[in-house]
Amino acid sequence: MTNRFRRTRRLMPLAVLPLLSLAACGGGDDSSAAGDCEAGQVDGDLYLYNWSEYMDPELLEAFAADYGIEVIEDNYDSNEAMQPIVAAGNSGYDVIVPSDYMVSIMIEEGSIQPLNQAAIPNLSNLDPNFVKPDYDPTGEYTAAYQWGTTGIGVDLTVMGEDTPRTWGLIFDPELAANFDGRMTLLNDPRETLGAALKYLGYSLNSTSESELEEAKQLIVDAVPRIKAFDSDQYDELLASGETLVSHGYSGNMLYGIIELDNADDYTYFVPDEGGTIWTDNMAIPFDAPHPCTAHTFINFILDAENGAALTNWNLYASPNAASEPFIDAEVLENEIIYPSDTSKLEYIQNTGDFETNYSDAFSEAKG
Repeated sequence: MTNRFRRTRRLMPLAVLPLLSLAACGGGDDSSAAGDCEAGQVDGDLYLYNWSEYMDPELLEAFAADYGIEVIEDNYDSNEAMQPIVAAGNSGYDVIVPSDYMVSIMIEEGSIQPLNQAAIPNLSNLDPNFVKPDYDPTGEYTAAYQWGTTGIGVDLTVMGEDTPRTWGLIFDPELAANFDGRMTLLNDPRETLGAALKYLGYSLNSTSESELEEAKQLIVDAVPRIKAFDSDQYDELLASGETLVSHGYSGNMLYGIIELDNADDYTYFVPDEGGTIWTDNMAIPFDAPHPCTAHTFINFILDAENGAALTNWNLYASPNAASEPFIDAEVLENEIIYPSDTSKLEYIQNTGDFETNYSDAFSEAKG
């Protein structure tokens, strides 16, 4: 790998407000109606609720400067952590970034609002494959943000170049015996139970109680070998040598590796049993206090050059077709970022009432 990708990204958000103070911002009587918003209009500061290390701070600074407002970003580590905060109302957030299956859940419960597409002319920049996805079949509620995969990062200096590409590195006690206590799993019910389900040969969208119980038991058995259930610092833990096997997302894992002088000593892969492919999306909560600013921000991110800057910074694949000419060639040609073979990848889907089973099983497995 090359260090051309190196960026300074471990930055604090422009501002971080406690959740309680944010709640006071929601549901204001003077907020604009989304249908009245025009392209380029702002109606207040932007409160962004996003995954960590996912937004280029220079883009936020540019947006704030262009429109004379402030941007406040808070972070979450799973869809399940974000959803109840938004669904409860009065969260104070203007833009959120839910994953595919969570979009369908939030549409059903009414916690995100339809977009005023006239205020987002750059929607036309999206690749047609992302315009009306299965989780938002009319394309009314979301605009695709980034996409990627979920797999495993490993330290080859300890594991060896011939490390088997299997979830068994975590779930097979014989394979994992030499690195007990030096592994992480994502703190995410669908991703982590999904990994166990794939290892067992099942769909990560299984609605079989017996299959889910088998997957839960794999995690229960693995807990003594796990250093942490972590969705934020797994790449740093791997790079520092504290862990040898880390479950994580493609872009974050790649970035954690290429920042190292010995980047070739590490790798990331989706195990042979298969794994997750996902699309994260920009959406506006039903009671966003600044819906016009939200629409303008979504349009800003969907600009061709801004979309490319985002991908060049966070190393996740862009759904923005117009961005491709501006994306670094090394990024476009990287198989971790843009995998040519997606045949063993599966999207997480909304399983309806069965979602509770996943959440309960994960809580029980972690103990």
